[in-house]
Amino acid sequence: MAAAFVEAPINPSSTSNGAPAALPVPSYASRYKYLALAFPHTHVLHVELNRGPVNAFNEEIWREYNDAFGHIGQDPSVRVVVLSSRMKKVFSAGADLASLQSPPTASEPVRRTFVLRSWLGEFQHAIGAPSRVPQPVLAAVHGVAFGLGLELIAACDVRWAAADAVFSIKEVDVGVPADLGALARLPKLVGNASLMRELAYTARNFGAEEALQLGAVSKVVAGSREDVIAAVLGLAREIAGKSPVAISGTKRFLTHALDHSVEDALEYQATWGGILVQGKDLIESAAAVARGQKIEYEDMGQVPQLGRAEL
Repeated sequence: MAAAFVEAPINPSSTSNGAPAALPVPSYASRYKYLALAFPHTHVLHVELNRGPVNAFNEEIWREYNDAFGHIGQDPSVRVVVLSSRMKKVFSAGADLASLQSPPTASEPVRRTFVLRSWLGEFQHAIGAPSRVPQPVLAAVHGVAFGLGLELIAACDVRWAAADAVFSIKEVDVGVPADLGALARLPKLVGNASLMRELAYTARNFGAEEALQLGAVSKVVAGSREDVIAAVLGLAREIAGKSPVAISGTKRFLTHALDHSVEDALEYQATWGGILVQGKDLIESAAAVARGQKIEYEDMGQVPQLGRAEL
């Protein structure tokens, strides 16, 4: 799926007449009402949450989100994804509670349980979509990231926060445990189990520095929305310049290792590594290093997402 050039006036730079410059967008960008997709740099796709006023997730946006990452995962022109929010002071305030008042139902308890479990499973699958695409997904978080907002970034590969970011595992304050990914992914990612449980039990707000202490983010960027997005886009450009074979393979190895033993991971990596070392990227990279030159790598072509079957 090649990127198509259409008017997408979200570029901070301007044309000669003062209007925002158009950015190239992927051909599937027009499918979405609540997501804005554009290429600010070659091979770097910027995905912005865009459901005002606070990016509260109802079923329409989470189905869009899942669909978008389904297309992204099969788009060879995308090597890195940056996820952020268009809202000035909010990344996401979480789930749209009004929309949760009327979930799908059935006539009696057992059937109702099956229906609700299936629906919730689809919701969970959508929020976890960034973890399944072969490209790294980098989250640029600013302002409020409550409940589902934190669950969104838990499925991302790298998480940087603006200094003004405020987080909360908010679900216990509305009578339920967090069940869309925070309590499944964060315990595997963070380095402070005691703090993780404290935050989950109390639902208290915590800032960017405490999120860094927890391990929920890896860097705090001074400033707010524009500053963290610029910083993460810079990181994305650096990654996008590397071999897409090496980057996709690295994500695959890291994802597999999360829930496998060291021995299993090494065996898995030996199998995949035996394939990857035969590729031209290794040969061309070695030659470029020897000559002191920079290499432009060929696109990947369509690759399978990192679903359970591929692991």
